[in-house]
Amino acid sequence: MHVRTTRFGTVEIAEDRVITFPKGLLGFADQRRFCLLEPAEDSAFFWLQSLDEPGLAFVVTDPSFFVPDYSVPIRQEQMGELGLSRLEDAQVFVIVNKVEQTLTGNLQGPLVINTVTRSGEQLVLAEKRWQMRHPLVTVAKPHAAPRAMSA
Repeated sequence: MHVRTTRFGTVEIAEDRVITFPKGLLGFADQRRFCLLEPAEDSAFFWLQSLDEPGLAFVVTDPSFFVPDYSVPIRQEQMGELGLSRLEDAQVFVIVNKVEQTLTGNLQGPLVINTVTRSGEQLVLAEKRWQMRHPLVTVAKPHAAPRAMSA
C-alpha cells in the first residue's frame, strides 16, 4: 500500500502494518488509520503517520525507554474493547512533543495497541502522577559556528 506523507513523500507499507484506532485520537476523532514509520533501525522514536491525511503525523516512543517505572493500568473492560486476551500483546506508546530543549511525553494519554489485531486506543489516565508533558530527555543545543577572530 502506498501512503502519501508531507514529511517523507510516498512510502510503501504492508497492509498488515496498518493500525486502526476505532475511536480516533484525542482531538482527531475522524482519523482512525495510521502506520508506524521507523526513521532508523535502532531508533527510540517513530512517526505515527495518518494513512488518510498526509500532513498528520505524531512522533511517538515507548515510554519504558525513558521512564522505567511507568505502567498503564488496563482494566478488564478495556482489554475487551482492545481485543486483548493477554497483557503481553499490548504495546504502549506516548506522543512526544518538544518544549524548549526538552522532549516530553504525554504519559496521561498513552496509546495502547493490540499487536495481534493492530487495533489501538488512546487512554486517558486519571492518575495525576503522570503529566501530559512529562520530561523524557534534554536535547543538546546546537553549537554556534566558530567566528573568525580579528587580528
